[in-house]
Amino acid sequence: MPSQGKPRPSGGRRARLVTLTTDLGASYSAQMKGVLYSRLAPGQVVDLAHDLPRHALREGAFLLAAMARRFPRGTVHVAVLDPGVGGERAPIAIRTREGSYLVGPDNGVLSYLGDELGLRACVRLDPRRVVPGRTPSATFEGRDLFAPAAARLAAGTPLGRLGPPHRPLRLPPPRADRSPGLVTGEILHVDHFGNLITSIPSDWIPLGDPAVRVALGRGRAPRPFPRVRTYEDLARGSPGLLGSSFGTIELAVREGSAARRFHLRAGDTLRFRPGRSERRR
Repeated sequence: MPSQGKPRPSGGRRARLVTLTTDLGASYSAQMKGVLYSRLAPGQVVDLAHDLPRHALREGAFLLAAMARRFPRGTVHVAVLDPGVGGERAPIAIRTREGSYLVGPDNGVLSYLGDELGLRACVRLDPRRVVPGRTPSATFEGRDLFAPAAARLAAGTPLGRLGPPHRPLRLPPPRADRSPGLVTGEILHVDHFGNLITSIPSDWIPLGDPAVRVALGRGRAPRPFPRVRTYEDLARGSPGLLGSSFGTIELAVREGSAARRFHLRAGDTLRFRPGRSERRR
């Protein structure tokens, strides 16, 4: 039987999944999981990532949306990338139109997923309602406020019981623009292999275009890259452009690191000049 004080799903309804996404590493995220495991059933908590780039809010927001969008409706997604922990930024929980919940700091890390799933309601988490009789740590609200709030939402507690209404912060959307002969975007993520995931939709750069020229940041002369379908289409150590699994253009070096080769990182601007195949369209 559940231990005393453990939240129970309301109305006999099955409790929701809870996902965790952080930049906290193993030891801090383990403490959050300890709180959740003490309140929820085995298998109900799913780790998405705990090695996100530290304090990188836009990159974290992009990755959270990419990872979380395939989870079932009604999932509770907890994200903690929180350089302002304990400061003026609000701790929040969001209910989406899709039926899922988002829990974390109001610094924009939840905004891309919130935009995708649709905002229905948002509250500023009140510790007196979430963890009555306790004072959360000023430096670890992930463990002391966000994890308990997620457990209560997963068990069926209505959002409005956890705090007053709040209007959440939204980050600027990823940049992606095109005009005749020019496509401009930004690097959204540098993956584990050093591939550069951009904001440019894959179909904006035609497959097989042999004459795509890319300016890798300001002040750099454009250079040609082949637009290919797979890594195997590139010679070992050679760079090229692919359609990434995120649905956007990726700059990669086969069996190497494009980030290291070209000294680029998330947030850098890229300018693409497609070749003849684009100009004929």
